[in-house]
Amino acid sequence: MIDHIVERAFAPAAAAVATGCIPAAALGIITAAGARAIRLTGLAQKVPVEEPLTRNHWFDLASVSKVIATTSFILRLADEGRLDLDRPLTDAIPDLRQYDVANAPERRLTFRDCLVHRTFLPAVEPIYTYGDDPARLRAFVLQREWRHGPSVYSDINFILLGIAIERLTGAGLDAQSLGEGLSWGPPPGPAVATEHCQWRGRVLKGEVHDENCSAMGGRTGHAGLFGTIDGVLDFARGLLDGTGASPAMLDAIRTPVEGHRTAGWEIRYPDWSGGQACSPGTIGHTGFTGTGLWVDFERGLAWTLLTNRVHPTRHFDSGIFTLRPETGDAVIAAFDAS
Repeated sequence: MIDHIVERAFAPAAAAVATGCIPAAALGIITAAGARAIRLTGLAQKVPVEEPLTRNHWFDLASVSKVIATTSFILRLADEGRLDLDRPLTDAIPDLRQYDVANAPERRLTFRDCLVHRTFLPAVEPIYTYGDDPARLRAFVLQREWRHGPSVYSDINFILLGIAIERLTGAGLDAQSLGEGLSWGPPPGPAVATEHCQWRGRVLKGEVHDENCSAMGGRTGHAGLFGTIDGVLDFARGLLDGTGASPAMLDAIRTPVEGHRTAGWEIRYPDWSGGQACSPGTIGHTGFTGTGLWVDFERGLAWTLLTNRVHPTRHFDSGIFTLRPETGDAVIAAFDAS
């Protein structure tokens, strides 16, 4: 049954590869009972040499790192009583804006504020243009007087959470526990190519695509995680069957706090990436490189669509914003019809 579902649901992605919109795609589906099926097609790399995509290739998960790694780490620390989600970040990072302890608004931001993107911080900042010393760039993030704006989805929120994890554990993000098939770069196996980076002057393969993450050492709260399709599916199954998260963690990632945002994740809303056929409480998250993961708890079903839509350039209409919801709706239609 599961093989029939993935075969039908893979049609939009297969068409996108056949028409040249994206070089490659892999779709994986898993149920709470552990049934899984995977379909893939296309090239893991097309320039400067061609390399077919296989099930063993590692994808740069980009912002899917925020949910698989950072959100999980933060919620686990909260479970252990090592942080309070509603306390300020300064509990973990006392030197945050340390030259203005009385007035700096950054010092009042809580862990939950950052998890649900309920802050005044900008969406992104070209931090890598200020240098490439990871320690100095972390200091820059902590001491910068950030410009204010409306609450938006912000990489800065998760960079701060990553620093908080490092401070609380006394170790880098790569020291935190991850499942098999998940790793901070460079990955321990064949990698899917991403962009020809103008800053680094080469096609990126096995090194993180995100410039800020790269300059900050390749392991940050907002990016840097690599995964195989099986590794991503294993993580999703842990959410579906409860083996990978405590009841408190599951409640946090499933409960809306700020609009359609839960702790780290999103739930279904009009025009979102997972389509509209899934259950209302379905959670999901996407990554800039062309990755995504969605979990429908009501159906006991999860799916991941992994692509290299930025290879060899991001400056091209890959159709990913249409492909994702089309795929999600096709997964649900095939599942419900089975």
